[in-house]
Amino acid sequence: MKVELLDLTEESETLIADSARVCYQSKAKDSKSNVKLLEHLRTLGHLSTFEHAKATFKISGISRACSHQLVRHRHFSFSQMSQRYVDEKGFEYVTPPEVEGNAEAKKDFDSQVELARSAYEKLVDSGIRKEDARFLLPNAVATELIVTANFRSLREFIQLRTTKAAQWEIKNLAKEMLAILKEKAPTAFGDL
Repeated sequence: MKVELLDLTEESETLIADSARVCYQSKAKDSKSNVKLLEHLRTLGHLSTFEHAKATFKISGISRACSHQLVRHRHFSFSQMSQRYVDEKGFEYVTPPEVEGNAEAKKDFDSQVELARSAYEKLVDSGIRKEDARFLLPNAVATELIVTANFRSLREFIQLRTTKAAQWEIKNLAKEMLAILKEKAPTAFGDL
């Protein structure tokens, strides 16, 4: 899995603070007042102001199973690699850690993935369109997406997907995104 920040609202935390000051008709008292204000907004749950700032990520090397969980976050915007148009003959795939740690399970898993790959290749080589041959591809196939979301939606995603109950792959994705966001917008994400 690779997570890369492509874009972030410039002066995102200042924008959030400025939008809150419109709500309260207040002014910044000193350079530390933005930090105090954002912390106060988080505490109050007044997160509509966080919607003015956004981040765009390029995510690659996650499974289609993980991307199906990710797209459930409807407030995000997505552009995903198309299996309809992209030839998947040489696809990479994600192996779950539990499978990876069990030699017999890993052998079975890899064997089944290779059977699916072979069947896909045969269909495409016989003239079947990729959009129809893709029905054979496993959820383990790696994909690539561009994801854009506002800070409020990102906070909600991270809170939901880093819990103990979250599936391992999307949890890892959420943690990687959070690490980047904490570096770039520490006050907006520092409490997570």
